[in-house]
Amino acid sequence: MGETLFSLFPDERFTDLGLYQYGWEKCSAGHSFGPASRNHFLFHYIISGKGTLYATDFTCHHLKAGQGFMLFPGEVTHYIADSEFPWEYTWLEFDGIKARECVYRSGLTKERPVYDIGDSQLASGMADEMLYIARHSSDTSLQLIGHLYLFLDYFVRSSASTLQKKDEDPADRYVQEACLYIERNYQKEMTVADVADAVSLSRGYLSRLFHERTGCTVQSYMISYRMQKAAELMLTTQLPIARIANAVSYENPLHFSRAFKNVYGISPREWRKENSAKVRE
Repeated sequence: MGETLFSLFPDERFTDLGLYQYGWEKCSAGHSFGPASRNHFLFHYIISGKGTLYATDFTCHHLKAGQGFMLFPGEVTHYIADSEFPWEYTWLEFDGIKARECVYRSGLTKERPVYDIGDSQLASGMADEMLYIARHSSDTSLQLIGHLYLFLDYFVRSSASTLQKKDEDPADRYVQEACLYIERNYQKEMTVADVADAVSLSRGYLSRLFHERTGCTVQSYMISYRMQKAAELMLTTQLPIARIANAVSYENPLHFSRAFKNVYGISPREWRKENSAKVRE
């Protein structure tokens, strides 16, 4: 029989980088999960044993201790513990505005989801952070998020495929500058053309680069960032919804409510009511 630690992270206040669920498992022989998909990034690090990952495109990855694998949002995957030497692994499911950038910097993609160690000392630090989170579910939300940031730092720097500064494509800098422009100007009226002008590219070229590097459009990133900032204001202030809408550049509260519901699945008022209790904890 296998052994498992599993926890759900209950706090949605962290929008730049958030934790969803995490754990550790010593699997029984042949134990499998899936086929299934996730809504967020999910990283497994293999502590001992072996297993197999079957990805969306039906590629097969035979994995062993010291390796890991990243599951991407919306990707259907299936993974199975070895029948003779079943794996033991720890995992974190995370997301947020900065998550995609961190995963991109690691060099892992849907086509290349396997993590290999590039620096054993940093990899050891990464594993320690993952196990700390798995074993300390009673810590405060802020403590756990702090360890999530440490995990990502170790993860990016320890990955054998991490993209070093010297390898950086100039196109990546344009995308980073576009993100920075959006983050600094989300309170103002802004179009995709404005962002393109700010980084001195045509709208069409920026749109293509942005989608290639981030997996989303400039417009959807802009909306998502504004809605996450609006969510922060709803949890940390008593401002009326209309004022919050205006603070993230929406003059029409109805348009804001529609955009917020598209991102969070419920209206701003309902979301605030559901999450306000967490602020008081």
